[in-house]
Amino acid sequence: MKPVAVQTLRSRWFAGCVHAGLWLLLYLAVIHLGGQSPALRENDTFTSPPESPAPVAKLEALFSPGIWPKPLAGASLSNPFVTSHFVPAPVPPPPPPATTTKIELTYLGFYQTTNGPRQAVCKFFNTFVVSPIGARVASNLFVAQATMQMLTLTNPAAQSNLLTMNKKQEIEVPLR
Repeated sequence: MKPVAVQTLRSRWFAGCVHAGLWLLLYLAVIHLGGQSPALRENDTFTSPPESPAPVAKLEALFSPGIWPKPLAGASLSNPFVTSHFVPAPVPPPPPPATTTKIELTYLGFYQTTNGPRQAVCKFFNTFVVSPIGARVASNLFVAQATMQMLTLTNPAAQSNLLTMNKKQEIEVPLR
């Protein structure tokens, strides 16, 4: 046998009552749809109105000419919005043109044929220069002597430079 609560919920008269109740709720909602607004009224206050937060009486002293700082006596500023702060610094004069330059020389050795003079082999930056003794290597440099370990270079002012074998050296020479 089924419990009484389940039989009641499944009965036709219970479904009819629920159906009629819902129709009654719908009817009541539609009737009072326009409704009335609640009766609101303005509240009476017993306190004094608040004072203005801006002290208006003190504004006159703020704009009086006596409180502003005076301009500097020696300054002749025509416009307070013009400044020389962003003017670039003066450009320094260019350096004088160089009279000398540095070159890189590497002494690689020498060779000599049976009846010819010694030929010194030098690497001038990335090029190879072969020059006999007394000939020009670069600019104002001439080969003075070539040995197995050293190369002696000289210039017209009789200043000499010594280059060792397979060692890159910087030499300062005058420009032509």
